[in-house]
Amino acid sequence: MAIEDDVLVVGGGLAGATAALAAKDADPDARVRLVTYKQSTLRHASGLIDVLGYGPDGDGPLVDPFDALVNLPESHPYRRVGVDAVREALSFFDGVAGDAYAGNHTDRNALVPTAGGTVKPTARYPAATAAGLASDERDALFVGFETLPAFDAPRSASHLEAAGVPFSTRGETVSFPGIDRDDAKLVRYAHLLDEDERVRTSGRRMGARTALATAVDARLGEESRIGFPAVLGDERPAEVRSYLADALGVDVFEVPTGPPSLAGMRLEDVLFDALSDDGVRVTAGVPVIDYELVAGGASESDGDRIDHVVVDRHGSEIPHRADQYVLATGGLVGKGVKSDRDGVFEPIFDCHVPQADDRYDWFVDDVFGEQPYARFGLEPDRDLRPLDPNGEPEFSNLRAAGAVLGGYDFAAEKSGAGVSIATGYVAGTRAAEEVSR
Repeated sequence: MAIEDDVLVVGGGLAGATAALAAKDADPDARVRLVTYKQSTLRHASGLIDVLGYGPDGDGPLVDPFDALVNLPESHPYRRVGVDAVREALSFFDGVAGDAYAGNHTDRNALVPTAGGTVKPTARYPAATAAGLASDERDALFVGFETLPAFDAPRSASHLEAAGVPFSTRGETVSFPGIDRDDAKLVRYAHLLDEDERVRTSGRRMGARTALATAVDARLGEESRIGFPAVLGDERPAEVRSYLADALGVDVFEVPTGPPSLAGMRLEDVLFDALSDDGVRVTAGVPVIDYELVAGGASESDGDRIDHVVVDRHGSEIPHRADQYVLATGGLVGKGVKSDRDGVFEPIFDCHVPQADDRYDWFVDDVFGEQPYARFGLEPDRDLRPLDPNGEPEFSNLRAAGAVLGGYDFAAEKSGAGVSIATGYVAGTRAAEEVSR
């Protein structure tokens, strides 16, 4: 027998989680389910929430992203949902994230230093990074660990100086107490500090927090703030930062690092805790492999209607039926959009993906040029329903959100998280409103 829901979201990333939470918020009585196959891509993300860092022509970094939204092409997801919806979606995210994130006091982008020695314009950022903003003119010491080569503190500090940040930077590399192998997982660093496990250092045993503070204190000069790679605790990061700040007598912040990302894992925890608290059912580890239409075929005006999807549970095909569906499976990177020698396609519902017939028109020779393939994805209407080649909705009860949508280059624009939140919020809200009618 089919599993019955009101709203079914396919995809467990930022867009999918936002859509499910928004649907439940719009209709608390709705039965909402999120189906996801693999681990969320959030653990590979920086944890930063960017709205728009650079314009389509590369101008930026933008001071106020909202000033630029109205000038984006009509095909851009932000133009599809509208500026007001972007603001509402960010406000919704603020309510979900609570004090774990900062930045909601202003429309202006913050400039957050990253492990690569660059600054990233972002609208919301983890509270753990707040003391490290590039707009802060206090001198900063960056501390890396010998066993964590992904964050080269001296190089990052040098690159930031070269980028013209308004403060002096310096980098030091120390041994992380209790870890002597460079293949240790990030969660191992965090766990040592969370639990303040006793470690041996300099011939004696002490808590990991004290040992780390002692090692760093010996390298601290006149700086009034210290940046560490984002490993300062998982379950109790605020407590760890507070301890180190008190022990060292300076502000402590985290620098976002590349994948795997503990900051991204923390964001994933925030979202999935919220899903659990709101009563959203989560079905994980099962791929959606097929769908069936409602018997009778197409409606007169707005496309076919999906009756149910089919998931593969350990070789058994299980139908999941809902009134409304949201597709949030990611783009080319997340394989929500795929390509082969015959073209680019969406693998679950076979929704239309606009593309040039000639594969050589998918890219340009300049590796740093504007690549057409970066904008591949579904073209939605203003209700976020994917459109067929004739500009009509593919299905009357399917909406799409996040990187599966086309019309924008999230990497060049620094807009990926913002688009996921804005379109996830709108898709989930409208799906729930449709159920309530």
